[in-house]
Amino acid sequence: MLRTLQNMERSSRALLGLAFAVILFFAVNIFSNTVFKSMQIDLTEDQLFTLSDSTKRVLASLDEPVDIRLFFSRALGDRSPENARHHNRVRELLLQYAQIASGKVRLSFENPEPFSSSEDRAVAFGLEGIPVNEAGDQGFFGLAATNSTDDQVIIPFFATERETFLEYDLTKMVQRLVNPTQKTVGLLSTIPISGGYVPEFGTTQRWPIVERIMEFFLIMPLPTDTREIPEDVDILMLVHPVGLNQHTLYAIDQFMLRGGKALAFVDPVAEAEAASSRKQGFRPRQSDFNRILKGWGLRMVPGKVAADLDSARRVNVRQGAQMKVADYVAWLSLTEANFDTNDIVTGDMSLLNVASAGILEPLGGDFSVTPLVVSGERSMQIDALKIRNGADVLALFRDFKSETKGLVIAARVTGTATTAFPDGPPRDKSALGPRAAAVVQTEAHLKESPNPINAIVIADVDMLHQRFWLEINETMGQRVMVPNANNGDFVVNALDYLTGSDALSGLRARGKASRPFKLVQSIRKEAEQRFSDKEQELQEKLTGAQNRLDELMSREADKTDTILRTEQKRALDESRNEIVSIRTELRDVQHELRKDIESLEAWMKFFNIAAMPLLLGLATIAATIISRARRRARVRALTLVSGS
Repeated sequence: MLRTLQNMERSSRALLGLAFAVILFFAVNIFSNTVFKSMQIDLTEDQLFTLSDSTKRVLASLDEPVDIRLFFSRALGDRSPENARHHNRVRELLLQYAQIASGKVRLSFENPEPFSSSEDRAVAFGLEGIPVNEAGDQGFFGLAATNSTDDQVIIPFFATERETFLEYDLTKMVQRLVNPTQKTVGLLSTIPISGGYVPEFGTTQRWPIVERIMEFFLIMPLPTDTREIPEDVDILMLVHPVGLNQHTLYAIDQFMLRGGKALAFVDPVAEAEAASSRKQGFRPRQSDFNRILKGWGLRMVPGKVAADLDSARRVNVRQGAQMKVADYVAWLSLTEANFDTNDIVTGDMSLLNVASAGILEPLGGDFSVTPLVVSGERSMQIDALKIRNGADVLALFRDFKSETKGLVIAARVTGTATTAFPDGPPRDKSALGPRAAAVVQTEAHLKESPNPINAIVIADVDMLHQRFWLEINETMGQRVMVPNANNGDFVVNALDYLTGSDALSGLRARGKASRPFKLVQSIRKEAEQRFSDKEQELQEKLTGAQNRLDELMSREADKTDTILRTEQKRALDESRNEIVSIRTELRDVQHELRKDIESLEAWMKFFNIAAMPLLLGLATIAATIISRARRRARVRALTLVSGS
């Protein structure tokens, strides 16, 4: 009876302990979910889920709530796991935005199913849908953000190709809602790209590149003899600065030192200038802007053009009475290999056409010069006179000698700039008379920029001309412009980057959330190198045997050959056996190709499925043995004490 009561007491204690363990388990989970919800550890290689200080500064500047609606169709996620994974990353980043903004970012997540009110809202915001089934239902994956004054910014569709720029796109969206007014680009060009009447060029049409810029920014044309850059200019766009007077150069100089930003297009041979001129025999000129660029820690190599054999464009060349196709090494079609794909400006470009582009060189000092566009390794510097005086395309190709070094065509520069006018503003003799050459204005003359400047310099003007990036078709009385290169995107990206806040300028591309299995790729590549020759040999044997079998089968089916000879039957059987043997051997080779990968996969499954339970089981057994050993030791100790 006593033993029964003891067993019941032990069972009760065990049940109470189990109940207490269950209660403790749920209590710990609820407590940790509440207290440690905001605590995260980012173990990804590129810190994918850690927001930069630039983003935190933008979110801290919010003084009014911003409503962000993320639209994602579950049907799209079911159809495209890649979009589903990308949606999870977007959602996680937005949740961090809301947490850091302390209530100033209000999130809502919607699933726009067909014919739902959520789908109506997605369409009303202008989001882009893609078909997700045969019925034509649309799947959405976009975002709409609004502020208290009904300004809105949308991302029509989150393309996975821009995954590396996700934080930049989201932060730029918030920044635009903080400062919704459109930015102003001051355009100072010695070529009439804004259109209108210019004495040297006559009446001209506005270039399509200007129309493209006007879709995103306000443009303020500036006269080429301006003496002051207006204060409401957010960014100065300089196109082929040649022949500018000292007062205009001084205005540009001081604008940058006061914290202005510039996008400058310089060129050793501005072919677009000659194409726009009405003068017969007009030779394209070289931009003379190195005096200002020197203060920015940069210069364009005088009288030299970048030539690239690998990126040379194929053009038609007349040789005598015949037309030939040749590589024009001074006209380049640059691809992703020539861009900094991790940079906001060039990261999503695939093709950039330039013509007789110059070469940029850093001058050292405290400046940071980041190459954005670089020619290939098989490049060389050629004399600009060979282009300016009429290019001999065949001779340039024939005389090409690679210098095995890429040449910088476009670069971003930041750093503390110095003035190109150390003695102060230029004197205005015409205004004060021949006897006096006093300085007209000396107040607020800056010799050095208080803060680092931010500028992008491109050593090519011709890339702005439509012939190098656009096809214009006339359809139903309307001009239809079809880009064939990313020249327009490059200009808009550069302006968008420069007109952003200083916080945005600190954002760069990040890595992708999807990571390749490098070990698996390495194993596969090594196996393919070992067995590819054998596999190809067997495939050729299999094809030959199959052809012989088909030939024998066709003879067998021929009505004129009603009796199949014994030799033919034997040959038919041998061909079939050969095919079976070759296929067996081919399977063995293909198995060898995957053997190491399958072995790795098996070990990974073991570690993910069985290893942890086994380790926990072993740890439990070890803890039990140790506990019993300690209990026995205590019992023996008590027995010895009581016995004594």
